[in-house]
This record gives sequence, structure tokens and C-alpha cells, in this order.
Amino acid sequence: MRIEPLGDSALIIRVVDDFARDPEASLNAVLAALGYLKAAAIPGVTELAPAYTTIGVFYDPARIESADSDQAPFDFLSAKIQSILNASSFENEAEIEAPLIEIPVCYDRGLAPDLGDVARVTDLAEAEVIRRHASGAYRVSCVGFIAGFPFLSGLPPELATPRRAAPRKEVPAGSVGIGGGQTGIYPRTSPGGWNLIGRTPLRLFDVHCDPPTMLQAGDRVRFREISRKEFDSFSP
Repeated sequence: MRIEPLGDSALIIRVVDDFARDPEASLNAVLAALGYLKAAAIPGVTELAPAYTTIGVFYDPARIESADSDQAPFDFLSAKIQSILNASSFENEAEIEAPLIEIPVCYDRGLAPDLGDVARVTDLAEAEVIRRHASGAYRVSCVGFIAGFPFLSGLPPELATPRRAAPRKEVPAGSVGIGGGQTGIYPRTSPGGWNLIGRTPLRLFDVHCDPPTMLQAGDRVRFREISRKEFDSFSP
């Protein structure tokens, strides 16, 4: 574990070194460390942001209380975090309990402009791309890029497809895409370069909800294929 500065009011905890070697174990270690830090409720810490192998810690330097007035906020906070995590067994935590969330997805060609490209790259029929994508067992590795965008690990490796050479200026909200070895969902209209193979009618980000993001790091996700008629008539 390493702790490094990230500007003048944030630091990053590098919890594990290699996500690809064992994604499940890496994510479990990050989430366990996150849980201990949340429970500690360190004064002055304003946000904890988990990712694949790291936790970003954002803080207000003026609120970091140090017994040594000459100690920099980063040094004090770094030592505090080391103490908390060294006293825990987060690296050996068992699998973190997480809810299973079903996401309905319509793979109709009108909503899946890149389905043909994915089929060509993977040398699979379009129907087989859909079947394999919808039958995958996914987990939210982190949330970012734009508010509420879930990066999902667990994509069947044979569906891995490079991102588009030329990103789109506008990707519709709810679009489900493949980018490299991951799949993800655009929670709102935005630019993007992933291969779009379907769309969900669900709203993944809503500022009026608490939390505003439907999916959180660690959640498990299953896709459920729906027809275009179901998509068009869907009401959450």
C-alpha cells in the first residue's frame, strides 16, 4: 500500500498493484479499505472515491487537525490513514456483500449502431454477441468519467472490442457500450467513444435521488434483454 499526494487537497491510496491479475480480489480489497476509512470518519475528509486499485481521499486542509502545528496536512492525514489500515485486515477480507441489480437492455439495431462492428471484430453473429453480453455476470469496478457512468468488469473476453477511432460528439443517455475489455452505460447524453450495442430505459443518474447514482462500486449487475416495444413503453 502506498499513499501519494494528489494536489494540495487530496491524496491517493494505492491499495493493490495489479487489478487484471485478480479483479475480484482487487476490488474486494479496495472496498474493504474504503469501509474502514468511512467508519473512521476522519475530520476534514470531504470525499472518498474508490477506483480499480486505489482510493482518492479529498480533504479540507484547514480542517485537518494535527497535534504538531508544524506538520503538513498531507503528512498528518497520511499517517492517520496508515494507522487505520495497518490495524485492519482489509487485504484479506472475504468477498464483499453486494446487491445484484438487473438492468433491462434493448439490443434493437436502431439503438445499437455499433452492434455490427462488434460482430465483425469478434467474428460472431450479432445474435451471439447479444446473447453473450446479456448472459455475463458483471461487477461495478468504479464510477466515473461522467457522473454515474459505471465501468463494469466481467465482459466475456471474446467480446472485447477496441474503442472507436473517432468518438461520437453525442451518445444518448442509457446507451450500453463496449470499450476494450469492459462494458458500461452512459447515464446521460455525452460525448463518448465506446461501441454502442444497446440501450437501457433506466435513469442511472438523478440529482434528486440519494445517492444520485443508481450503481455503486462493488455492485453486481445482470442485463436483461427486452424488446423494442418494451423499451418504448417502459416507465420506471
